[in-house]
Amino acid sequence: MPCPHDQERIMTDQTLDPQIHITTLGQNARKAAQGLLSASTDAKNTALREAARALREAMPELLEANAEDVKSVEGKKPDSFIDRLKLTEDRIEGMAGALEEIAELPDPVGRSLATFDRPNGLKIERVAVPIGVIGMIYESRPNVGADASALCLKSGNAVILRGGSESRHSTRVIVDCMRKGLAAAGLPEDAVQTVGTTNREAVAALLKADEYVDLVIPRGGRGLVELVRDQASVPTLLHLDGNCHSYVHEAADLDKAAEVIRNAKLRRTGVCGATESIVVDRAVAKDFIPRLTSIMGSDCELRGDEEAVAIDSSITPATQADWNTEYLDPIASVKVVDGLEQAIDWVSEHSSHHTDAIMTEDDAAAKQFMTSIDSAIVMRNASTQFADGGEFGMGAEIGIATGKMHARGPVGLEQLCSFKYLVHGDGQTRP
Repeated sequence: MPCPHDQERIMTDQTLDPQIHITTLGQNARKAAQGLLSASTDAKNTALREAARALREAMPELLEANAEDVKSVEGKKPDSFIDRLKLTEDRIEGMAGALEEIAELPDPVGRSLATFDRPNGLKIERVAVPIGVIGMIYESRPNVGADASALCLKSGNAVILRGGSESRHSTRVIVDCMRKGLAAAGLPEDAVQTVGTTNREAVAALLKADEYVDLVIPRGGRGLVELVRDQASVPTLLHLDGNCHSYVHEAADLDKAAEVIRNAKLRRTGVCGATESIVVDRAVAKDFIPRLTSIMGSDCELRGDEEAVAIDSSITPATQADWNTEYLDPIASVKVVDGLEQAIDWVSEHSSHHTDAIMTEDDAAAKQFMTSIDSAIVMRNASTQFADGGEFGMGAEIGIATGKMHARGPVGLEQLCSFKYLVHGDGQTRP
């Protein structure tokens, strides 16, 4: 098995032939995935805990590597991008803690999903099994590499990571730590590998590597996701952008709604669950919008329709593009609507179907909104930034799936499993 130093060498080798490199990674991953099929829960949990310990021990090295990544994009990328890229001691501790949380979760592999007996005496089981080899393509957030590796490991999958070129130094250290955990548990280190070149042809090769890769998951902006969708011959699990809405219904507690929406927008502006558009019922607009501008203050630029601007002149006029924009910055659009039905129509038209919320104390209105909005996650009286696998009790997530096949919403351990049928007989033959 290659040692972590081999991975470091690969990470810095830009002379690699992309096609040959992806084929080698794919062959290694396929072999590792086969080895994981018989891995015990204890072994997988040991690997995760040892990887968490390695992350903590490597904290100085990881911070140094991340500082190099951040320096390479300073002045070239917006603050929201740098925030997603930057690691701190607390964020590294969060990564390590997430690995330990995943170790505590039930093993999804081997779960009995259904059992039934046939009249001919056959006993049939449907059981959860790993998907196999996952290709994970993501952009600037280095912690995604740790989360994805941990979730894939616990669910018995091998993973090939292709992080953004801006985070390559951080990714190298994280992957080394994951592989140390695997080695300590006696599991194949190639269950976690990373694409060792920033050559974009390697991404194209990974998307076509259906001989070795069972599923590709992109996590990043719309451009990345659409590239994967359009070019992949490998099956994909898509995570589109998060143009998330928070709707203030006429029966909302306005003080509660203002506090929730401030958190939903500003807690971290660069995450996909951040509210980007605030929809306000006309019945409460004159009361709520001044509260909104007051609580946002100078921390957030608000862009509104004519009615919102007329209520509060600190709101700047919105353009048509604003209604469909995932800002990932301290900017939000404000739209005034005439009642619940119009709110549902507006959100349905402009949402990216990631996460949308209603603020209301009316149970019937909440039910109608939550039933009618066809998004992966629909909330009531809660910050859209709870759209996160860790907050859902999954330990971590590999992304938020915005499609409808085969998983939707936070993709955790169970969603990284497929199933197969086990048929038990006693000499039956088919007439």
